[in-house]
Amino acid sequence: MSSIKSLLRPVAKIRNAALAIALKPRIHSRGMSLATVCEPLDGLGDEEAEIYSMARAFADKEMAPHAQEWDEKEVFPVGVMRQAASLGFGAMYCDPTYGGTGLSRLAASVVFEALSTADPSTAAFISIHNMVAWMISVYGTEEQKTKYLPSLSTMEKFGSYCLTEPNAGSDAASLQTTAKREGNEYYTLNGSKMFISGGGDSDVYLVMCRTGGPGPKGISCVLVEKGTPGLSFGQKERKLGWNSQPTRAIMFDDCRVPVSNLIGTEGQGFNIAMHGLNGGRVNIASCSLGGASAALEQTVDYVKVRKQFSTPIASFQNTQFELAEMAIKVNSSRLMVRTAAKMLDEKHPLAAAWCAQAKVHATDSCYEVCDRALQLHGGYGYIKSTKVQQYLRDLRVHKILEGTNEVMKVIISREILKD
Repeated sequence: MSSIKSLLRPVAKIRNAALAIALKPRIHSRGMSLATVCEPLDGLGDEEAEIYSMARAFADKEMAPHAQEWDEKEVFPVGVMRQAASLGFGAMYCDPTYGGTGLSRLAASVVFEALSTADPSTAAFISIHNMVAWMISVYGTEEQKTKYLPSLSTMEKFGSYCLTEPNAGSDAASLQTTAKREGNEYYTLNGSKMFISGGGDSDVYLVMCRTGGPGPKGISCVLVEKGTPGLSFGQKERKLGWNSQPTRAIMFDDCRVPVSNLIGTEGQGFNIAMHGLNGGRVNIASCSLGGASAALEQTVDYVKVRKQFSTPIASFQNTQFELAEMAIKVNSSRLMVRTAAKMLDEKHPLAAAWCAQAKVHATDSCYEVCDRALQLHGGYGYIKSTKVQQYLRDLRVHKILEGTNEVMKVIISREILKD
């Protein structure tokens, strides 16, 4: 893990930029009982706690008032995301030499959790963008880092991650998009990708493609810029949730990309993808955690004022038990997510299995929290003027992406059965 000293510089960057927010985090205005039982700052060091508080303040002021409109009108909130980047949230765990913030994975996790209390959809896109920046920061050449990371860190340019194909979802190693090398100058890409977050709107696309034979060792990672001849996009998908970020198919038709856009080495793409997804699983679990935490907060407020049979429904034992179960799910998810994040920071040999466990537990449990929140709101929870239904819709896809929860169980069981 990063030391406190190493966090001081990025925290100072966030602190100074956040002064303009002038807003206390919403956590301090909640009921003391809930804050005591489900306190997101518990277990954090001073620096991580400050990062959470500032991210939460930003989320409450700049994201929460607009999140329902973004969802209903399918707005891609470019301006607000660039404001988030000005706080240091555009390339959180990237090298500060190139504009990154240099945070630990644990610190980044609490940022995604905080932002997701306002809007899991937008926070999830920021997490994908950060994964793209991280791949360039870790595996890119000096020239690539210098060229792309400064504009990604400010979100002047946005990045998308392109792995999934029409016939290669969970079986990512079977992807069919090809990149044929033409001498020492170009790769020619042909094929398509599906369900790409930011597709058509992002400026930089990290594409996993086949430069060699079948299987994972034939896969490489190539960076494709928007506007490259032969690159085109499908129609914007209509989705159940995640409506503040556009999703499109991407097509490559004799798309010529300079050889200098290869990230890492030929044949390293699958390894890059899997290492990126370990962190991506912690990030998306953190987004589930933030959404569920907010749904619980809003439900506690609601049951205290909603009356049936002339008494607040909070006085009913069934309601009390439901709230207790929701709190247990939120807290257990937080413990698993932060443990996995710390293991990533420590490069623990079991980090991949823990990231998978955290992803399964948090995305399943937090979705259940949102479902119970909607139930306790009754009919009001089902109408779009109430926020809990949006958390429910946004969190549902987290059980599918970054590796389905079923595939996560394969990863976990393989580790369990190792000799």
